Amino acid sequence: MSTRPSTRRAARWLLAFAVVGGVLAWAAHLLVAWAVVEVACSIGHPRVAGIPVRLFALLATVLPGVVAVAALAVAWRLRLRHLTEPEGRRERRARFLAELGLGLDAFSCLMILFGAVAVAVLAACG
Repeated sequence: MSTRPSTRRAARWLLAFAVVGGVLAWAAHLLVAWAVVEVACSIGHPRVAGIPVRLFALLATVLPGVVAVAALAVAWRLRLRHLTEPEGRRERRARFLAELGLGLDAFSCLMILFGAVAVAVLAACG
């Protein structure tokens, strides 16, 4: 049974999001939550884009966290629902990528969670 080309394209995008979505969210978290806040604090600005630094750091932690959790959920769903019994080479490769995505996304979620703890515990410009 063959699937439609549009379904295969959507599955490819979902698989790509499952593999790299969490890592890209973690990278965005590091760049935005820490680099921007560090620069703002070092030049003495208590606000970033009109938002207090602490609130900005919180938003820059929560939003990538949501993306990383979504990528983890997609990887989990692909692994459990669609790739339980791979039949051919393509399905085995997709299952491997979904499992890789599970690990990467779980690690990314954990690192963003550690960043959230740091935002909650440490002073923004302390």
